[in-house]
Amino acid sequence: MNASSFSDRSLADWLAHCERLHTVGIDMGLARVGEVWHRTGVTLGTPLGAEPGDGAPVVFTVAGTNGKGSTCAMLEGILQSSGFRVGVYSSPHLVHFEERCRIDGQLVTPEALLPHFEAIEAARGETPLTYFEFTTLAILRLLATSGLDAVILEVGLGGRLDAVNVVDADCAIVTSIDLDHMDYLGPDREAIGFEKAGIMRAGRPAVVSDPQPPLSLVGHAEAIGADLWLSGRDHNYAGDRQQWSWGGRSKRFNGMAYPALRGANQLLNASGVLAALEAMRHRLPVSAQAVRTGLATVELPGRFQIVPGQPTLILDVAHNPHAAATLAVNLDQMGFFPRTHAVWGAMADKDLAGMVHKLRPLVDAWHCCDLPTPRAASAQQLQEAIEADRAAHPSATAPKATVSTHADPMAALLAALAAADPTDRIVVFGSFYTVGGVLHAGLPKLNAPHLASGGAASPSA
Repeated sequence: MNASSFSDRSLADWLAHCERLHTVGIDMGLARVGEVWHRTGVTLGTPLGAEPGDGAPVVFTVAGTNGKGSTCAMLEGILQSSGFRVGVYSSPHLVHFEERCRIDGQLVTPEALLPHFEAIEAARGETPLTYFEFTTLAILRLLATSGLDAVILEVGLGGRLDAVNVVDADCAIVTSIDLDHMDYLGPDREAIGFEKAGIMRAGRPAVVSDPQPPLSLVGHAEAIGADLWLSGRDHNYAGDRQQWSWGGRSKRFNGMAYPALRGANQLLNASGVLAALEAMRHRLPVSAQAVRTGLATVELPGRFQIVPGQPTLILDVAHNPHAAATLAVNLDQMGFFPRTHAVWGAMADKDLAGMVHKLRPLVDAWHCCDLPTPRAASAQQLQEAIEADRAAHPSATAPKATVSTHADPMAALLAALAAADPTDRIVVFGSFYTVGGVLHAGLPKLNAPHLASGGAASPSA
């Protein structure tokens, strides 16, 4: 791409350009991305050994297997309720690329991104960057030049070698750790925990939300001299059916309403958020009312998102066995539904058998779908995973559970809707692509006819 043509490129053009730059989709390491970031001449956060400059934003970096998006959203909500200007970087997106960056709660516009794509291309020279690395640097540059009080960076993969780790976090947050991306991060929780711990910095707060963190993570934090905040030691929570309370090293919040984000693990995530805010209170003071308001109003699409309708629709990007187990608990706590229909699409490199096994006892009808990416498992492969689990564990579910295959998530949703009674529920899960595939035309509200009416089922956006 010639420099003279930069100004003629749309966001779609730039994204297509990014996809062509590298021979592989994932190339772990910080050498290339760090070199290009240095060439931009832009800084974000406070380098190790330096004092925060005037107007420098507080940078939170969030890593973990599950719970990163919820943690970022709650942290963002509380800080915004305190009147701070906040920017968030997260990935991947559900429908539109612009979902990856929010400033003051609003999605960034394509027009705002374009000059930053141009700047990264100019700084890149002949250095090959992956799609993720290039787009991450463009968004980091946007956040660094937006006059923000706080910046929240969600790690894409691992932590130690992820592109966001070119920025020195003022406060690191590590959410739950489980088995995922093992081809890149290692075979067990200890190896994965060490990779997540790579976002920690010497002498700076490192908050761990996982109540049973790997020893490798704790050991790395102690070895580099991070200010380690452990769940159960430095922050903890308790709750009943009506309210919950939280305690940190020197602060307490009692009688709080539950976060607006639904799900069994949200208090675990919220506890880590409040610990991070206590750790950074000297630069970002927040009031008890801001905490309550932020948690009460937080929104995050696709995380156990319940859409009222007939039948009820649940959207969840759960894409590994740990997340599927949490989804199963959340579904079980919803109350009685005559039947549960699952729309499932997933990546081929995920533990398909583990995901199936966690959810199969709750599902009466499976609607497996293809996804529009080479990484995806085919609908046929998903069906085979279900049949294999049924053969290995024949008592785990009712024998009448059906399995069908479909060309895409929307086709699978329409098939589930046609088969569902108005009092049933449909859960769409397995990948950002699966949830995004039913959101392309907007948030669907389901209207299924009663089986006796003979009418046609249809979702309305």
